[in-house]
Amino acid sequence: MRPDAVHGVRRRLAALPLAALLAVTGCASPAPAPPSGGTGAPPSAGSVRPDPADVPFLTAMVAHHDRTRVIAAAAAGRVTDAELRTLVAAVDATEADELATMRRWLAAATPPGDDDGHAGHHAHPGGSPTADADLARLRSAPADRFDVVLVDVLTAHQRRAAALARAHRPVAVGAEVRDLADRIERSRTAQIQLMSRLPATRAG
Repeated sequence: MRPDAVHGVRRRLAALPLAALLAVTGCASPAPAPPSGGTGAPPSAGSVRPDPADVPFLTAMVAHHDRTRVIAAAAAGRVTDAELRTLVAAVDATEADELATMRRWLAAATPPGDDDGHAGHHAHPGGSPTADADLARLRSAPADRFDVVLVDVLTAHQRRAAALARAHRPVAVGAEVRDLADRIERSRTAQIQLMSRLPATRAG
């Protein structure tokens, strides 16, 4: 990414909470924080075995992240606003890291020798009619409207992620999953705030 573009995004993010800023710019670590009162380093992401009650949330969030990356791929080479291009790249990088972490956690949910398809290989739900329509709208957007449509589609998409994370956070069983839900809720909210300030939102 060009230094001047990154600088522009950081300037617009100056007033946002630090945790949200790190997540928006792709700098948030996917590794969980050490437990309160712990004496050593946090466990590696691959060592986490999620509680069954947290598996549906992780499965849904994996599907959502997969769709985010499809949106980012559809935007490649078409975004004209430099700050929006930088944001999309940062979102894609952040979600790629989170996606890898969640997939490791879900893989760990399957006990050794118990590969019956019900725990470790969670089927990803297909795109909802709304999500499919949004993606089709993005792909068919004319060049002079692409940035506006992208901001609209990505804002709605990330708002759904924030709502899903916000709903699961108070009922999460695992501390690592709770921490992930909290970071997702804050980072997606920060992304939405940033997109609302980009020139593309005022382009017509």
